[in-house]
Parts: sequence; structure tokens; C-alpha cells
Amino acid sequence: MNPHIVDVARQVASEGFIAVAVDALSPFGGTPADEDKARELIGQLDKEKNLKSYLMALDYLRARTDGNGKAGCVGFCWGGAMANNLAVNDPKLLAAVAYYGMQAKTEDVPRIKASLMLHYGGLDERVNAGIPAYEAALKENKKDYKLYVYEGVNHAFNNNTSPTRYNEAAAKLAWGRTIALFKESLG
Repeated sequence: MNPHIVDVARQVASEGFIAVAVDALSPFGGTPADEDKARELIGQLDKEKNLKSYLMALDYLRARTDGNGKAGCVGFCWGGAMANNLAVNDPKLLAAVAYYGMQAKTEDVPRIKASLMLHYGGLDERVNAGIPAYEAALKENKKDYKLYVYEGVNHAFNNNTSPTRYNEAAAKLAWGRTIALFKESLG
């Protein structure tokens, strides 16, 4: 949970959706302001308990009486990997958007039911190394997905709190595509 993610939740809500931003580090008292400490704590999370927390957040959204019972997710970096993981582990999830997140295991792709949208920075060699195998598995299993690689931009190109990585043009294009998917799948 950082200022960028708080802003993302605000943007999703401003489009008419009910938005919840999960602080994965709440078992440690919440996300510290020190980003290095936050990264260290992320490595200490119990992966199964953390996944359950996110799945419960989706159940919470679906159960709200002021909603329509539909749920989607969006994540960035570590959260992008979580979005892919939620698509594997929540058969009721309707839309999952991963920004520069590690891909799900190819053997888990058959379990995906959600429409996927995958955004990658063209200069992000580490994360992008997993694209070919993931895309092949998505095609082979006839999954509904859209994959975009924004050439000339870095990992975290959507994070407007990181001026060295932020790319306004790519961020606006990707965000417009994200909201269009949410309106189509969750509206």
C-alpha cells in the first residue's frame, strides 16, 4: 500500500466501481513508508495466508449489497503477479489486469476463467522473459486475454510517483484499456 496504489483505488472508484485496496503488509502493522523495508516484509509474507486475504477481499466485494456481485482486480509489479495469481485461484473473478507482473505458471493457466489484460514495459527484460511461455499457454487453452507491450518504456511505467519510470502516454493508454475492460466485464 503506497500513494500510487491509493491513487489507483481512487481512480477506479471515480469510474463508478467499488474499489478496495488490500494492504498485504497489514500482518506487520501496515506498509512502512520505507520502500526497502516494505520489499523486505513482502518477502516474509506467508503466501497462502496472503492469497486467502486477497480472495476474501474479492468475496467481500461480491457480497456488498450496493454492488452488482461482480469482481475484478488490477495489480502493479508484485500486485500484477497477484492479479495473475487471483485469476488462477478465483473461478468467479471476471477480469484481471496485470501491469508488469510476473506471469502465472503455465500449468495453472487452464484454471483461469477471468478475462485477462496484461500490460508490459518494453524495456522490462526480467518480467518480459516470461511472456512467450505464458502467452503460448493462454493461446493453447483458448483463454480470453489481451497483451500489450509498450515499447520504449520501463517497468513501473504507470507509477506517477516515480518520475524516472513514469511514462504518461503509455500510462494513459494502458489505463484507458483497463477501465474499458472493467466496464465491459463488470458493468
